[in-house]
Amino acid sequence: MKSKLLLAAAVLAASGLSAHAEFLKQTQTFKTSAGNVDITPIYHASTMIEAGGKVIYVDPAKPSDFTGLPKADLILISDIHGDHMDKDAVMRLSKPDTVVIAPPSVVMTITNAKPLANGESTKWGKWEISAIPMYNMVRKNPQNGEFFHTKGRGDGFILTYGKKRFYFSGDTEAIPEMLALKNIDVAFICMFERPTMSPEEAADAVLKFHPKVVIPYHYGPPPMGSDPKVFAQKLQGSGIDVRLLNWYANKASS
Repeated sequence: MKSKLLLAAAVLAASGLSAHAEFLKQTQTFKTSAGNVDITPIYHASTMIEAGGKVIYVDPAKPSDFTGLPKADLILISDIHGDHMDKDAVMRLSKPDTVVIAPPSVVMTITNAKPLANGESTKWGKWEISAIPMYNMVRKNPQNGEFFHTKGRGDGFILTYGKKRFYFSGDTEAIPEMLALKNIDVAFICMFERPTMSPEEAADAVLKFHPKVVIPYHYGPPPMGSDPKVFAQKLQGSGIDVRLLNWYANKASS
């Protein structure tokens, strides 16, 4: 697959087009008072955000294929699990001036990251970045009896740009902090029943804080993952714009 992607990138480059144009077919564009924000699904939780000539990656990690994609100006990492924290991906996407922001638990491994704990906020360019709790209240790892995601370890993020608020839930259940959110324009909501939420639970949570647009992500590759269509069906008639994207098309060959 990678050789085909490289060939496609070469053809695109020869034709004068952007080398990552093939990855932008699912890009969602949101208008803000500071200009457009383009958000592209890469794989699972890995996401690319482009605005104001800057490139942000959220949770870049294997097995995402980053062939032909631009280097990062900012990288956000939500948790220590390997589908969110990947030193190799961070190194591959980084430039000398790339900023990495993550919870303190991640900084223990990605040592050049700037810590941002639950409840803290920071500014980066035209963006305001707020760290929101993400954790389990019910689901535990049967191997050790501990919650898959403990409170305070990982970050969900609210990213504000041009008065638009974008929420990335990270790996979480329907926690009180999520249900209490206000004025969310676009919400990226995880679902993967064993460690996070079922589609039905995720839909019930979304109905509580009622974002304008919701995009399910982190739902697991088929056939083992959750079905986002179940999530969408439960939100029919709610007035929420539900957008189903394919988060499992851009996988690197092993």
